[in-house]
Amino acid sequence: MPKQFWKGSALLAPVPAALVTCGTIDSPNVLTIGWTGIVCTRPPMTYISVRPERYSHDIIKSSGEFVINLTTSTMCRETDFCGVKSGKDINKIEKCGFHLSPAEKVGVPMIDECPVSLECKVTESKLLGSHTMFLAEIVGIDVDEKYIDSKGKLNLQQCGLMAYAHGEYFALGRKLGDFGWSVRKKKKHPKK
Repeated sequence: MPKQFWKGSALLAPVPAALVTCGTIDSPNVLTIGWTGIVCTRPPMTYISVRPERYSHDIIKSSGEFVINLTTSTMCRETDFCGVKSGKDINKIEKCGFHLSPAEKVGVPMIDECPVSLECKVTESKLLGSHTMFLAEIVGIDVDEKYIDSKGKLNLQQCGLMAYAHGEYFALGRKLGDFGWSVRKKKKHPKK
């Protein structure tokens, strides 16, 4: 069946529905970010794209730091709220009932209710049109211990992470495989 052609748009999905914290523990702010991802493994690099008119934009630009907090499906209402309300008008952290903790490597707090928080230091910012892209090194990751198994591995499936696609939020489903499973050789069982 042929595909229908549409003009270019931001149609790559799903993406994380992340809560990005900025500011300080004494004067924090949070905003919802969908435009984020990994850009490099070594060093670990990420980005967020923020509209210049957003309250958090100048906070991140001046501090050079932020924390990407991954959200769960139980946080859907709060995540949406933080994307439509401005921190210059309301204390979104207080309104949503979030609890904050200091990060290890940056001066920005992280959200305790989020299972994973990525501490980031901006290395470059670039205005791309409607958004400024803040390219950043991930200098630390904070993981809720209840999602770490006995072998020290993060069990993301238990986190109940949330994704965003085309204006809608989705709960991530079950694990389908892991990297390289399609070509991995099967272990031979010894003959008895």
